[in-house]
Amino acid sequence: MMSEAVETSYGALKVIDTGEFAGWRYWEGDPFETRSGPFFYRREADGSYVSAFRAEPRHMNGGGFMHGGCLLTFADFALFAIATDALNGDHAVTLNLSGDFLGSVQSGALVEARGEVTRGGGKTIFVRGLVTGDGAPALSFTGIIRRLAKR
Repeated sequence: MMSEAVETSYGALKVIDTGEFAGWRYWEGDPFETRSGPFFYRREADGSYVSAFRAEPRHMNGGGFMHGGCLLTFADFALFAIATDALNGDHAVTLNLSGDFLGSVQSGALVEARGEVTRGGGKTIFVRGLVTGDGAPALSFTGIIRRLAKR
């Protein structure tokens, strides 16, 4: 069964009902994710989670490809999507996020992140994943999430 996150003071988990990401979940009202994304996620048929967004000109750097900060911001979002079931509705924060840039992402690309929890349970959850742009590897990442308390 899928864990359900609940409303917080900084946003509410919603399902988008129109457009390219109809049926996907997102955090409506989260100040930073609204400004930097919006980013979306959904559960796949195999039970894993995929996160996605469409690259726009505002996500690009001076060289004309996606800014590394945008890729890492998206990876941080994806950490929590990937760990949805392990978190089981608990509050959590990122303790560590590291990544290796593998390729560029162009404006207009479909940017996706997939991954796995490599160690869960207790207060610390370890995640690894891959961000792609139109299917081509762009960023491999690892992260550590610290569970805080029940919502």
